[in-house]
Amino acid sequence: MKALPSIDPTLPLDRCPERVWYTSYGSNVHLDRLAAYLRGGRPPGGAVEYPGCRNPAMPARSIPVELTGAMYFATRSPVWGGGRAFYDPEVSGRVLARAHLVTTGQFADIAAQEMYRAPGADLDLADVLSEGRAVLGEGRYETLVCAGQVDGMPVLTFTAPWGINDVQWVPPSAAYIRFLAAGLLSAGAWDLDAVASYVAACPGATDHWSPRDIVALLD
Repeated sequence: MKALPSIDPTLPLDRCPERVWYTSYGSNVHLDRLAAYLRGGRPPGGAVEYPGCRNPAMPARSIPVELTGAMYFATRSPVWGGGRAFYDPEVSGRVLARAHLVTTGQFADIAAQEMYRAPGADLDLADVLSEGRAVLGEGRYETLVCAGQVDGMPVLTFTAPWGINDVQWVPPSAAYIRFLAAGLLSAGAWDLDAVASYVAACPGATDHWSPRDIVALLD
């Protein structure tokens, strides 16, 4: 198993980085899923065609990481037909994730597609890099979070402006669970039982997906 890189919680000194660690905790932990956002197209099991990024290159590196906080499933995805993954950094716990080294332009284009916007405009990262959080809008993935840095580059993700207890939890679909769990497993830091137990314990999945169910999906 791969060793987990340590995230330095210090906010990055560089306020204009060329590259960032786009850190996914949902289906984009899977490189095939992420490729649809980068290169354009429809991911396996998905129902939406994505335009892709201005720069279609795959990440220079992808590393397993663990974020402080909690993952939960809420709202309803028209792509997957069930709950989507969200991240609440304000509660105790750990979130299994995968950090992809991309350009700041790619990060902006991925975020735009997650927000159902057209890619092509850069994001102003000054606030999130100085404060650790920046709310760009009321939408489900319009809040940026910086967890610190790895190798001097910021660890960035996005989530909803609300918290884990402010919204109804919604069970994720089998297709979504399969991509998320397979992506975490392929990161090489956690074994099958650890991944299945983690996903099954996330609010929204609990009482709907058991670790055994998730193992069966991956088999």
